[in-house]
Amino acid sequence: MYRYIIEDENHVPPFNQPASELTIGRRPLKLHQEILLNEYFDRALGKSPELRGVFKDVRDLVEVGGESVAYRDNLWFDEEFLEYFMDEALKEAKKSGQASRAAFSRSDDAFRNYTLPLAHDLESSVDSETGEAIYLLDLWYFPKGFTRDVKAIVVPSDAHEMGFFAVPDYMTMEQGDLTHYAPMRAVVSIESWVHVYFASIIFGTFARGGRIDKEIESSFFTSLKLLWQAVLEQKQILSSSSMVEIGVACDIDPTAIIKGPTKIGDRVTIGAGAIIDNCTLGNDVSIDAGCMLYQSTVADNCFLPFRASLYLTAVMENSIIAQNTCLQMCVVGRNTFVGAGSTFTDFNMIGNIPIKAANRHGQLESVGQGVLGGAVGHNCRIGAGMVIMPGRMIESDVVLIASPQRRVINRSITFEESDHLLFGRDLHSRMFPRLGEKVGEDDTSWDEAW
Repeated sequence: MYRYIIEDENHVPPFNQPASELTIGRRPLKLHQEILLNEYFDRALGKSPELRGVFKDVRDLVEVGGESVAYRDNLWFDEEFLEYFMDEALKEAKKSGQASRAAFSRSDDAFRNYTLPLAHDLESSVDSETGEAIYLLDLWYFPKGFTRDVKAIVVPSDAHEMGFFAVPDYMTMEQGDLTHYAPMRAVVSIESWVHVYFASIIFGTFARGGRIDKEIESSFFTSLKLLWQAVLEQKQILSSSSMVEIGVACDIDPTAIIKGPTKIGDRVTIGAGAIIDNCTLGNDVSIDAGCMLYQSTVADNCFLPFRASLYLTAVMENSIIAQNTCLQMCVVGRNTFVGAGSTFTDFNMIGNIPIKAANRHGQLESVGQGVLGGAVGHNCRIGAGMVIMPGRMIESDVVLIASPQRRVINRSITFEESDHLLFGRDLHSRMFPRLGEKVGEDDTSWDEAW
């Protein structure tokens, strides 16, 4: 059993890195793909697939030999999506010997709302059996090497709509509740920071909560098991060990409130009065007193001083979100500092104006979301008291110093506009140049800094 990878070398703005290098949830995408594939094939076939080749173009698939799985390295999928596709693909291979390719229906609510916006690499087609419009994904299973005779396996998300925000009508213009579709299976091609947000939060923590809700509703045994565990531990159901997974050597203040489904890594510190609700925390994370985290992901070695707040936000490794900050529906890159009292807004206050975000070509497109925050790249320094408007990006390696002239960020900021350039390029090294650009000789490389 072999696996082949198609490299996507395009950079995802504002990070200036290929999608495979970006952290989604707790680990880089390329590691996420490898782990899920190894776990599935260990269960199904008793062995992990051996890496046989790395391609630059999909046309190189003609070189695939033997029983193989092939995929593009910017494709994020969850365990449930992979399991559904591979189970159906293996059945099809036994029945007809035909190869398979993953696909989803255009009419699927979750995929239409989160996978399609800002996506330009998806290939449209028609299901030969049902006649419905579908999109093909760069994920194949070849039982006997490459063949052009490939059947599309349409994977349903089985999503159900869930409310996550109840606000007055004048805020949403149309409805009193803001909702998301919580999928049972999810996939997205990472081409924009918005896709990182969708994969980490909507398809990650939000979907995980949706699965738990659906399981409780459909299984009396699951409900009874959760209730019994909570009674034994004398805790509320959402705070019991069945819903909150805690790693080793953690220091959690007894006054902290932690509600599941939550996963906490090793050597995590959580201070007094902190509130953690349906989050994923990596290893060596410090959450100080009074912090509030709701449906967010925080990767390894991050620090949140007192009263920092994350709402549906993804933070990559080694970053600091300082005290009294408020990040809503945002993505923050690695090794980045967000200063005290900074706020990332998520709502256009004047008029019912659709929020737009940049695609991988830098062009603005509607994301189809009524609320959305912003994105900060890697190795950034954001001064205290900054206000960032919805959908804006701050490119990697940027320094923003708060001043009367620059307090509200109402447009995206590039490296050339970084404040450190006013005082000297050597004061803040550029570690993440754009595709095709080179770091200056005097700059410190990312590998050395890491």
